[in-house]
Amino acid sequence: MSFVVVYDASVLYPSTLRDLLIRIAQSGLVQAKWTEDILDEVFDALRRQRPDLDRRKLERTRGLMATAVRDWKVSGHQALIDSLKLPDPDDRHVLAAAIKARAQVIVTANLRDFPADELHKWDVDPKSPDEFVRDQISLDRSAIYASVQQIADSWKNPPGGIDDVLDRLERSGLAMSVAELRARP
Repeated sequence: MSFVVVYDASVLYPSTLRDLLIRIAQSGLVQAKWTEDILDEVFDALRRQRPDLDRRKLERTRGLMATAVRDWKVSGHQALIDSLKLPDPDDRHVLAAAIKARAQVIVTANLRDFPADELHKWDVDPKSPDEFVRDQISLDRSAIYASVQQIADSWKNPPGGIDDVLDRLERSGLAMSVAELRARP
């Protein structure tokens, strides 16, 4: 069985970070999971914070996410939600999804909302996106570098290079991962 991770909404919002995390899953390093509720959070936040974005493009992005990663969807986790304790009750659905999917890790930018002592009761580790990506670099640096190259190659308007992708990832909170990738491509 592969290494299973649940991506929280907080790491699926910045587009370049989302792209990298999806490409990591596509590379086979992890089996990424999320729920329809997590996607709802992502796209509700995008609509609130970026009302200028075209609704059709957002729906297209959501559809692409659903086809980009095989077996991404967790369901049947709702019955667990009320029994879980987290600082923010609105985050319990993410832990419930991780339990249902038998995930080893929740990747989140909101570590304070996913205390390790609560998650460890369920054999789940919380990881920041930077820590998670650094773990993947240590497992297969060339796969991560190839993912960054694929992102750069996909940027057409305007075009971008690896340094542009790394700059965006750094602004998304991946300072240590980016430093590792810049040090030894």
